Amino acid sequence: MDRSISRLAMLIAGLAFPPLAGATDRITTPLNTNWHFVQGDPEGAERVDASVEGWRTVSVPHDWAIAGPVAADAKAGGENGFFPTGIAWYRRDLNITPVPNRRYFVEFDGIMERSGVWVNGHHVGYRPMGYVSLRYDITRHLRPDGHNVIAVRADTAAAPSSRWYNGSGIYRHVRLIETDDVHIPQGGAFVRASFVDADTATLSVSTELHNAGGVSRDAVIEVIVTDPAGREAGRMRSPATSLPAGRTQMVGNALRIRSPRRWDVNDPAMYRATIRVLDGNDRVLDTENVPFGVRQAEFRADTGFWLNGRNIKLKGVALHHDGGAVGAAVPIAVWRQRLTALKSLGVNAIRTAHNVPSPELLDLTDELGLLVMDEWFDQWNVAKTPEDYHLFFSDWHKRDAADMIRRDRNHPSIVIWSAGNEIHDTAYPVQAKAALRSLLDIAHANDPTRPVTMGLFRPNVTGDYANGFADMLDVVGQNYRENELAAAHRQDPRRRILGTENGHNRTNWLPVRDNPAYAGMFLWTGIDYLGEANRAGWPFISRHTGLLDRTGAPHIRGLERSSWWSETPVIHVVRNAIPDAAGPATDGAGGPNQPVLPTMIAVATPQPPVALFDDWTPANAAPHPETIEVYSNCQRVEAFLNGRSLGSLPINADASPRRWAVTYAPGEVRAICRDPGAAGISDRLRTAGRPAAILLSADTATVGSDFDSMTYVRATVVDARGVTVPDTEHLLHFAVDGAGELIATDNGSVTDHRPFASPDRQTRDGRAVALARGAGDGRFAVRVSADGLSPGTIRLRSRRNVDMSRDRGGAGDGRTG
Repeated sequence: MDRSISRLAMLIAGLAFPPLAGATDRITTPLNTNWHFVQGDPEGAERVDASVEGWRTVSVPHDWAIAGPVAADAKAGGENGFFPTGIAWYRRDLNITPVPNRRYFVEFDGIMERSGVWVNGHHVGYRPMGYVSLRYDITRHLRPDGHNVIAVRADTAAAPSSRWYNGSGIYRHVRLIETDDVHIPQGGAFVRASFVDADTATLSVSTELHNAGGVSRDAVIEVIVTDPAGREAGRMRSPATSLPAGRTQMVGNALRIRSPRRWDVNDPAMYRATIRVLDGNDRVLDTENVPFGVRQAEFRADTGFWLNGRNIKLKGVALHHDGGAVGAAVPIAVWRQRLTALKSLGVNAIRTAHNVPSPELLDLTDELGLLVMDEWFDQWNVAKTPEDYHLFFSDWHKRDAADMIRRDRNHPSIVIWSAGNEIHDTAYPVQAKAALRSLLDIAHANDPTRPVTMGLFRPNVTGDYANGFADMLDVVGQNYRENELAAAHRQDPRRRILGTENGHNRTNWLPVRDNPAYAGMFLWTGIDYLGEANRAGWPFISRHTGLLDRTGAPHIRGLERSSWWSETPVIHVVRNAIPDAAGPATDGAGGPNQPVLPTMIAVATPQPPVALFDDWTPANAAPHPETIEVYSNCQRVEAFLNGRSLGSLPINADASPRRWAVTYAPGEVRAICRDPGAAGISDRLRTAGRPAAILLSADTATVGSDFDSMTYVRATVVDARGVTVPDTEHLLHFAVDGAGELIATDNGSVTDHRPFASPDRQTRDGRAVALARGAGDGRFAVRVSADGLSPGTIRLRSRRNVDMSRDRGGAGDGRTG
């Protein structure tokens, strides 16, 4: 369920629950368009009369850094992927005439970073963190004639301030919110199930009310709950509360719903609480719409993680916030493709590394049924890069942590908070314990329903298990070194344990799989990400550590992972070019299974030779030793070379792949699942001929026109029979005709420096992608051409979107800015 609702949805909500007489409800207006932008720091840019001559007009979300160029001498270096950093300004008119007894707020989901905001030349706020959502009351700075100007300064000039690509600018959504003087503040509504069984669920609804006016006011809270089908499931009304001027009070309510449908990974059912603030005459002053889920989640010391009475293993991945070719300003359609692809590999959990994500991403994890570890900080008081958040932690962590928790605590997908990642303060235990105690107190005060963990960094070196630091955590999390964490649990079986960051090897997975106390693990990483290229250095701009590449396509390690994690039958065949991977080559007998050669090695582990390919087109076309390697959770798999059976092999208890050593011959390799009832589950590789044409496919045939809509158009170089030709390096040219636009192109390469906005892209392994968006109602075509190849064309439909804002208000009229 998407929290973002359009004006049409607001009207529908109004029909379902008609506003009371004289209602003046919350009005939420997206501020996406008509921003003037300049990269630089012109003097007086915050003033009302500042000139915008020479400034560009842009829409937000907007990440100006992703345009590049990348440069070896970039100030932020490899940490930021060699992309530029610096200061930029945004300005926009706010054509709104203030009304007495109304409050006006501007809300940003994220500004990167060290941001300042001005309204009509008045400074209304500053925030050093780039991930936290911001809301500023601008009421007293608005002009009565309605001619208002908002100015924003975003500053990433102090670099490096992050160990990965963080983007620059107003990179998340912005909106104007109008309410009554008596209103629910940002993050002030919290809905949770305090009791759940098959027959009933008791909901606890906590609502903060703030009176920003100059006189005391009375207010009543009305809560209306609708079920996943949109039917009313319950309602209640609180007694009147007297609110003194300038004060905030908490109003607690409880109500029961019958036969609750529980939010679950296989049934992510969402309820909705419409929380209305009424005055003494039953006029609506403010409304907060809170999507939530009814579920029971628990971490146990002996058996790990439980959801709704079922013991399940967290099969998670860590994700950075960038979207590859779109940088930090990520359309939700990008995350939908990525998370859907990860879920198809068996992933059921996401760790937000190492800061809170956009609100839309959490809406999507709610919708898709993905469990979430929501993380706050990558550093506390000790630096990892010279200009990072350690400079601000002591002054800002309490406010930032509280704001992040309050924003996200209604998401049922979030089952655990993380206070930090590999925090270097642990070398100084007194300091570290004080910081952790502060964060734990904030978390438990703002959300008593979820535990807190963190990714401990070499805890046996800093004595975290011996000095009591680890046991301050509700759930003990450790990065890598799975056997160390298991040993810590044996030392104290009361410890609840979770792998917070883990490598891709079987040697990382098996201790988690085979130990009931392990709640689960989070792989580093789920998707290749920009930045953190300082280890490899120039010319690398991104890390190649995901189950998926930057374009959302699976790596071979992702195919292997699906054979371990998927709950449905899967089978994938690849070519292992290491001659002794399965013993001496044979002509098809299929010898005994051999030990695995890892495809991904954990940090600080020597890497053995790996030569895995998802093709049957080796550079050497003469007969030579090759190995067929199959990843499958089927109990028995049979392999074939050119139609001749190589024999069948059972599943290995140690999760190693099944292998058949053969002498290479061109043609077809095939693997078939031989389990009862699994007919048709198979995979094949075919030898490719000469490149002949470009084959196109798209994620969806109909594409919206707003920022959050787009589709991946995947271009593949194929031979005359449609087989992918893997070793081609054609330069593809992408063009869009009709009611559509080209956003970016990519190929997943970690060393390609061509700007992502370029319509030209070199193929990698025979593939490249374009990101395209609609432009109004109509049709458009994406055409791809290259020298020596027959061009490809795919035709798509464009749909004009109803204006989509992240509206948490009620059935008021929309207003354009």
